[in-house]
Amino acid sequence: MLTVGDGVACFTLDRETGSWWLTQDRMQVPKQTREFAINASNARHWEAPVKRYIDELLAGKSGPRAVDFNMRWVASMVADVHRIMTRGGIFMYPRDARDPSKPGRLRLMYEANPMAMLIEQAGGAASTGLGPILDVNPEALHQRVPVILGSIEEVERVVSYHQHLN
Repeated sequence: MLTVGDGVACFTLDRETGSWWLTQDRMQVPKQTREFAINASNARHWEAPVKRYIDELLAGKSGPRAVDFNMRWVASMVADVHRIMTRGGIFMYPRDARDPSKPGRLRLMYEANPMAMLIEQAGGAASTGLGPILDVNPEALHQRVPVILGSIEEVERVVSYHQHLN
């Protein structure tokens, strides 16, 4: 997938010729979704807004959303974001309480920003929970940030839960 700031194009490798072929132009992340990707083994460390959001998703049809959601976690941001680009969904590696000196696990400059750019160029959203990822001013090369990105409606919901804390 590629963006130069004017939408997203998807290319597929033809293994026989070794050539890359444009297979989809102007990709759009579906606005609604029923899939999410998060490392659930960290649940005990999540902040209240993330816990609330995930609890709603896990409650399924009997919960406040009245919809069954599927969790998909590949443990590879690139693979998870590729799936979101093609099928919709939300990817989260949120801030947690383990180490206050590290507000997130993923690096702003070479993990969060490139994926945020792709997602936003395809009509999705990318946030730290407190603001857009692409608005974060870099302070260090390996600076870490929380990441919440994907289908716009889901990202906006998580962000709204963070805003209720302030």
